[in-house]
Amino acid sequence: MLVAAAWLLPALAVVSLFVGVADVRPVDLLRLDPDAWGLVAVSRGPRTAALLLAGASTAVVGTIMQMLARNRFAEPSTTGTVEFALLGLLVVTIAAPALPVAAKIVAATAFALAGTALFLAVLRRVPLRSPLVVPLVGIVLGGVVSAVATFIAYRTDLLQALGAWSTGDFSGVLAGRYETLWVAGALAVVAYVAADRFTVAGLGEAFTTNLGLDHRRTMALGLVLVSVVSAVVVVTVGVVPFLGLVVPNVVSLLRGDDVRRTLPWVATLGAALVLACDLLGRLVRYPYEVPVGVVVGVVGSVLFLWLLLRRDTGAGRVG
Repeated sequence: MLVAAAWLLPALAVVSLFVGVADVRPVDLLRLDPDAWGLVAVSRGPRTAALLLAGASTAVVGTIMQMLARNRFAEPSTTGTVEFALLGLLVVTIAAPALPVAAKIVAATAFALAGTALFLAVLRRVPLRSPLVVPLVGIVLGGVVSAVATFIAYRTDLLQALGAWSTGDFSGVLAGRYETLWVAGALAVVAYVAADRFTVAGLGEAFTTNLGLDHRRTMALGLVLVSVVSAVVVVTVGVVPFLGLVVPNVVSLLRGDDVRRTLPWVATLGAALVLACDLLGRLVRYPYEVPVGVVVGVVGSVLFLWLLLRRDTGAGRVG
């Protein structure tokens, strides 16, 4: 399956360049048609790059989140991280709507970081008799934050904007409006470099300390990576739910729990899944589009239920 995804990814990326309302054919590019090349450079190319970067980085930080929480059902959309990022984006939009995108990402990151830290602090005080308690705590926390954000958006006439941010949509991606996602891609590479540390951290604080690693620093690095990537994706294209949950679990079932060995596969499958869902969203109601967040949400929820129902999923603490 993973090898098929790796072979399929380049094909999906090429197909993505030619699917849309405007008719662009490979022969047009070979003939150096300026209109065709202009469309690819301004819209289709950036959109494909954004899908690859968002899919790969979101799946990677999902793996990191599972290591930090030591639970296979933890990821930014089930731990409150995404909801806190949305709240931060909403607050900065109300307080200073003229701020550039980079400043909004900083604000969303700060809220996401605080929210993720709060989630992990709550976990330390909750008796974890079942692995399902972890996502339950995160979903409850996220629900509370989401309710607060909805109330604020209602009072400030920003419900429509909040709804748009809550649903991942790449239809508006153009050159000059997606480049912040390269930051997410770069941080995914950082996660790979530090992969061994996260593998050890997933085995517990005592084990990490015995190996001579600073558990707190490793946790702090993981928190920063998860928060920044989540904020960048939310601010740039919106929320892509369940991706960071189902992709790492599928890869783990096939390749094991060694983060360094599995992260490239996680990134590949995450990018391929988002690309496939985006193409499906473009074609299912052609010439209209279904937002990729909706398609991924449907596919991801089905896979999530399958993972829940698997008796041998190993959903408890990692390691």
